[in-house]
Amino acid sequence: MTNWVRFEHEDKIRIGVLHGDTIELYRGSLFCSPVAVDDEVPLEAVELLTPVSPKTFLGLWNNFHERAEAEGLNTPAHPLYFAKTSSCLLHDGGTIVRPQGYDGNLIYEAELGIVIGQRCYRVKELAAPDYIFGYTCVNDIGAGAWLTADDSFTQWTRAKSAPTFGPIGPVINTQFDFANARIQAIVNGEVKQDYAVADMVFSPPQIVSKVSHDMTLFPGDVIACGTSVGAGPIPSGAEVEIHIEGIGTLRNTFEG
Repeated sequence: MTNWVRFEHEDKIRIGVLHGDTIELYRGSLFCSPVAVDDEVPLEAVELLTPVSPKTFLGLWNNFHERAEAEGLNTPAHPLYFAKTSSCLLHDGGTIVRPQGYDGNLIYEAELGIVIGQRCYRVKELAAPDYIFGYTCVNDIGAGAWLTADDSFTQWTRAKSAPTFGPIGPVINTQFDFANARIQAIVNGEVKQDYAVADMVFSPPQIVSKVSHDMTLFPGDVIACGTSVGAGPIPSGAEVEIHIEGIGTLRNTFEG
């Protein structure tokens, strides 16, 4: 199992592989055969960053059968998605901040994130796994009141892209078995979401293939696979954990 991290150490941004409480250091690009440097640092001595800095950050909607049934939604024929801006990214341990002038709820959504590993355009589903570098945890934060503030247009990008609305990490797992995984959202120690990845309408390879027929994806791009039932508002001061066994736990607090 390989868990890649990106971090700052001694005023330099580095990459490495996490082994428990120790990071094995690598040099080079994460997506171009990085080389081990025969050195390591303790996890406590570094500041973890988001594991990638995507050019494109997409989020799926209505991609789980249980949630679609609960909300009376039709099964889509093609992935339904929106864009989150790169400026919304937040690292593990960072603080989710309420946008200035916004007094509505902020909604947590526990999601699996696909990390693209190579340039990807119009790939077939059977080939799609070759273009997936690995998987990470995502908390797809949204400002619910902004989403429907104008009756004529659903404002997905505005509602999902404020600074700190895109927590991802803490690692990218390159050997993750999504078929047998469960995803949890834990708020102040209470499990609020707990659902199986296998309930997806579109699996990760299907998502990558279908989206790649709409646009070109690049190394480091992230696609959040959507969420199931149980998403809800974050209480002020709460700690929100997104846990996916086999990847780890993404932890953030809400300063609201």
